[in-house]
Amino acid sequence: MDLAANLETIQQRVNAACNRANRAPESVTLQAVTKGQSAETIREASKLGLRLFGENKIQEAKIKIGQCPGNLRWHMIGHLQSNKCRDAVHFFEMIQSVDSLSLAEEINKWANKSAKTMPILLEVNIAGESSKFGYKPNQLLTELAQINALKKIEIHGLMTIAPWTPEPEKVRPIFQKLRQLKEQCDQILGAPLPHLSMGMSGDFEIAIEEGATIVRIGTALFGARARSKKQDEPANEI
Repeated sequence: MDLAANLETIQQRVNAACNRANRAPESVTLQAVTKGQSAETIREASKLGLRLFGENKIQEAKIKIGQCPGNLRWHMIGHLQSNKCRDAVHFFEMIQSVDSLSLAEEINKWANKSAKTMPILLEVNIAGESSKFGYKPNQLLTELAQINALKKIEIHGLMTIAPWTPEPEKVRPIFQKLRQLKEQCDQILGAPLPHLSMGMSGDFEIAIEEGATIVRIGTALFGARARSKKQDEPANEI
């Protein structure tokens, strides 16, 4: 694995996608997804200038975060259970995978106890896949004002995981729909949400063309992981 070469290739692809979309490359943040990666690998990535990392599981993150440089930024990107909200609020600067009002309320409770405000993204299951978590778009719009009213939560945008396909162009409508949903949320809230977290190793260029501000890259950066025994586990990180 040549991390430096992989990162350079990804950055070139990000720049090219931004150029096609008439966007500044600085408007897109590369998030390195480190599920299954060692603290040593993360430290090596940080030496190349990467600062934003995404973890899928609380227990794995708790071990690795303490073994990595203190100036790194960590987001929770995997499905979050209510009983893990206390740790999520403590260890992460943002939770990208909030998919219900009840989960938002639990995060708000622990943020209040920790005397901090928790930035979140609302995860939306645009494609309606049964194997993935996330809000249905209409349900999100119904609950948005209630989530926004929680005093220790800040909604920073939306996140989605597009269906996997060997032809990335096929998922462009998914990213377009998330962008349109964000525009609806902007109108309801009366202010623009800054982030769209969408696009992974197989489709991030399409996502950038459709407005992604955060792309979550694992495989293209670190190489393929050994396949999980849980083949149906939602893959927030590919």
